[in-house]
Amino acid sequence: MLVAFHDATLDRVTDASGRIRDLPWEAVREARVAGREPLPLFADLLEEFPEARWNVDLKTESALGPLVDLIRRTGAWDRVCVGSFTEARVARAQRLAGPRLATSYGVSGVLGLRLRSLGVPAALRAGAVAAQVPERQGGVPVVDRRFVRAAHARGIQVHVWTVNDPARMHSLLDLGVDGIMTDHLETLRSVLTERGAWT
Repeated sequence: MLVAFHDATLDRVTDASGRIRDLPWEAVREARVAGREPLPLFADLLEEFPEARWNVDLKTESALGPLVDLIRRTGAWDRVCVGSFTEARVARAQRLAGPRLATSYGVSGVLGLRLRSLGVPAALRAGAVAAQVPERQGGVPVVDRRFVRAAHARGIQVHVWTVNDPARMHSLLDLGVDGIMTDHLETLRSVLTERGAWT
C-alpha cells in the first residue's frame, strides 16, 4: 500500500504513532491527521482527482516498485513526477519504469545544475524534467536568474519549495520559475490571479 503522506512517522501530525513502513495498513488507516482526516492511499488520490498532477517524493526504497507499478497500471505517466533527495533512487525508478517516467533531480543533480549555472562543468542525469529545490539552502541562494536560465536551456522546469510569502512568490515568478510548492494554497492562488495566471 502506498500512503500519500509527508513524514516517515505518524507522530507529528496524527493522533497515532510509529514508522509507517513498519505498521500494517490496518493500523495506518486508523490514524487521523489533526484528529480528523485519514491518510489517503496514493491510488485513491489518482482515482479521485483524475485531472490533478502530482509531485511524489519517493521516501523509501521499498516504495519504488509499487509506485512504478501503480503508475503503469493507471497510465498516469503524464500526471506524476517522481523525485527524491537521493539521486540514485530516482535513477533506479527511471531505469525500472523506462523513459515515460517523469523525474526531478535529487540533491546531486541540483548541485550539478547549480554548478553549470555558474559556468562550472558538471555531470547531469539524462531524462529529468524538473529541478525541485528550496529557494535557499543553509543561507546560500539556490534559485536565481542564472539557475533558472541554466535549467530552461536544458528543458528542465524549476519548482521551488516551500514558499508561503506572497512577495517571495512574486519574486520567484518574476525569475521565471515554473512551479511553487506552498502550505498556503489560497495565497498562491491570489498571487496567480493577480498576475492573470490562474485558470
